[in-house]
Amino acid sequence: MRFRLSVAVSAVSVLLCASATGAFAGAKCPVNQDQLVKALKSSAKASGGPGNGGLDNNMWAAVVARDGILCAIARTGNNVGDQWPASRGIAIAKATTANGMSLPKFALSTANLWAGSQPGGYLYGSITAAPPDPSALYAGPSESYGTPTDPALGHAVGGTIVFAGGLALYNGSGVVGGLGLSGDTSCGDHNVAWRTRHALGLDHVPGGPTSKRNDAIIYDVGANGKSKSGFGHPTCGHHEADVAKQIGASADGAPPPK
Repeated sequence: MRFRLSVAVSAVSVLLCASATGAFAGAKCPVNQDQLVKALKSSAKASGGPGNGGLDNNMWAAVVARDGILCAIARTGNNVGDQWPASRGIAIAKATTANGMSLPKFALSTANLWAGSQPGGYLYGSITAAPPDPSALYAGPSESYGTPTDPALGHAVGGTIVFAGGLALYNGSGVVGGLGLSGDTSCGDHNVAWRTRHALGLDHVPGGPTSKRNDAIIYDVGANGKSKSGFGHPTCGHHEADVAKQIGASADGAPPPK
């Protein structure tokens, strides 16, 4: 068992580090800044969009290309401090993780990684796989964070997150990058990410661990803290699960193979 866990964590490390160091060198950004800003602001209540069932805070959104390079970043608030400052780095790490853990035919959202990353799980220890680069994350003036002159743009910032809010991006031909949302409860982040990805037209997900064959959040964590499917995520204490059901951002786990 210990050997299998080590192999699983090593595999995660290879995938994430390869993504963050340019294994797919020269990958094109799947969105531009204006597209991300428009999609984000139409998807978050703080900027005129619908509610997410959580706190409805201002949000950060980040997009990495398939090579793990940060290529677009935005915020809903006018100033950096209008949304949680720490969530900028979390959004980038979520985008990096979803991109790094998704394949052309099978998507894993960061929500799908929660259960396996708990002690004793097959992904336990994966959060150490690709630590973020603070020199890239915190360079330059903070006033530019979340704008077209954000100093992290063009860098493989890295980071690994195993709770909801990160989704891989699919254009119909395959995976082209990752999207990360942060600034609210993680369940609320997932709902805003789901809407943002749809608004970008990059939600052509070909497969995943749910009954819908996608990367939706699976709310099947029981009172004992265990996920029935192995890909589950806990609820966050508000109405995020209700909103997720309404917009198709949640699903049951896929039945086990026969």
